[in-house]
Order: sequence, then structure tokens, then C-alpha cells
Amino acid sequence: QVQLVESGGGLVQPGGSLRLSCAASGSIFAFNAAGWFRQAPGKQRELVARISLGGVPTYADSVKGRFAISRNSAKNTVYLQMNSLKTEDTAVYYCNKNSAGVDDYWGQGTQVTVSS
Repeated sequence: QVQLVESGGGLVQPGGSLRLSCAASGSIFAFNAAGWFRQAPGKQRELVARISLGGVPTYADSVKGRFAISRNSAKNTVYLQMNSLKTEDTAVYYCNKNSAGVDDYWGQGTQVTVSS
């Protein structure tokens, strides 16, 4: 049974930084591209960053140049470095395999709040 544990969220002022971590039990990230998703209140969950098995990252336009995704395959862990945070980045952030859908298992997520 896969478990995903996201951590590192918190309250930060606009312009600040946070680093999110995602630890997976099992080998979900050993065989799948990984993604960081977020869901803001009243909005659908969206993919903000993904990293291929080969380590190639891609980003949503809204976070390009500010966020950086990385992975440690040996530790089955994925990270999201978030810089120059904006109020519109406020959301619950989740990690999962890139292809995860609504019927897949999701962890609890980690709350990121950007506010002055």
C-alpha cells in the first residue's frame, strides 16, 4: 500500500520561500514521473510541477521561474522549492505520480499560506 506524506508547508509572507518534501512508502516514484499538485479553496486540483524518471522538470506557467522540483530516487522522495511566493500560491499542496487521478490514493497534503 502506497503512502505519501507531504511536509514543509506553513505561513509565509509574499516574496518568501518554502521547501516542500514528499516521502513515499513503496516504489511509486521509482517507476513513475512525479508531480506536485495544489488545490486552492473552491478550485480544482492542478498540477504545478512534474519531474520525469530521467529528472527533467516541467512547470505550470504560473510557477515557472519561481518553483523547482527535484527528486531523490534512492530515498523515494520528491521536493518542491518555492521562491518568490505570491498570495495566489496559497493552497494545499500534494505530491503523487504524475498520472494520478481522482480515484487514486492521495496523501493529506501540506497547507501553504502566503499572506502579509
